[in-house]
Amino acid sequence: MTTQVAFSQTQLVASSAISDLEDIIGNTPLLALQRVTAELSPRVQVLAKTEWFNPGGSIKDRPAINILRTAITQGLLKPGMRLLDSTSGNMGIAYATLGANLGIPVTLAMPSNASSERVTVLKALGAELVLTDPLEGSDGAIQVARQMAQEKPELYYYANQYDNPANWMAHYNNTGPEIVQQTAGRITHFIAGLGTSGTLMGVGRYLRQYNPAVQIIAGQPEAPFHGLEGLKHIPTAIQPGIFDPNLPDRTVEISTEAAYEMVQRLARQEGLFVGISSGAAALAALQVASELEDGVVVTVFPDAGYKYLSDKALWSETGQ
Repeated sequence: MTTQVAFSQTQLVASSAISDLEDIIGNTPLLALQRVTAELSPRVQVLAKTEWFNPGGSIKDRPAINILRTAITQGLLKPGMRLLDSTSGNMGIAYATLGANLGIPVTLAMPSNASSERVTVLKALGAELVLTDPLEGSDGAIQVARQMAQEKPELYYYANQYDNPANWMAHYNNTGPEIVQQTAGRITHFIAGLGTSGTLMGVGRYLRQYNPAVQIIAGQPEAPFHGLEGLKHIPTAIQPGIFDPNLPDRTVEISTEAAYEMVQRLARQEGLFVGISSGAAALAALQVASELEDGVVVTVFPDAGYKYLSDKALWSETGQ
């Protein structure tokens, strides 16, 4: 016999199991890579934060909520205004997810060659899209967003994720402490790809204070023209205002083809269906780990692979 129990609205609201959407951002699992690490020293671990567990499906929920809450607290994002920013996709989805939840309209400048899955998700969430020249990449979207903000400052709060300190501070206050706690302080190397650079700057600054011996390593595409969506080749791109080139101990350059291959290896060998920037992060982490006899190497997997299913170059070799 099935017993049905009815709860009053008061009881439901009072339940500790009920949270606001923003309450479930962060505290993502830290997973050990098992098979792609088979050739490493047995005293070396490679661990990855699985950021697709955030409600918006990526690591960008962390800076997005901090940017939104900071802007509201400081009176910069007023009722009747729209949040405006440039994005390659994930940050836009984070803004749109949280904006819909908080009742804040969102306008995004985004390269028109962003994956069809990302465009579909953003439209479903009610975001207004301004598609920009694909040949100009994320820098072109930045320039369009800046112009829109200058022309209508009364309409738009320009979040400016590349220059906004609330971006890296989200990782300083949350992602970094989570990694230390989850590794019981054993972390020896931290690696993150460079896009806005917020993850590397925030986690890196926290770890540098926690234990100056921890190596902070940046990953970037090996060339200006690449297929690593969400990542920047810093020497030839508009440099994010929050990026401090003196923070990383070194920079690892990543090939698009090798990162695509790693995405497929992670799916087939680890059961981890990840996105392109996650493949790049794993590749950089394994390169660093291969140089060690002992160590705990931590990276972040920014998102899962579901937003890249239409990328024929990425999945052309699957099923063989």
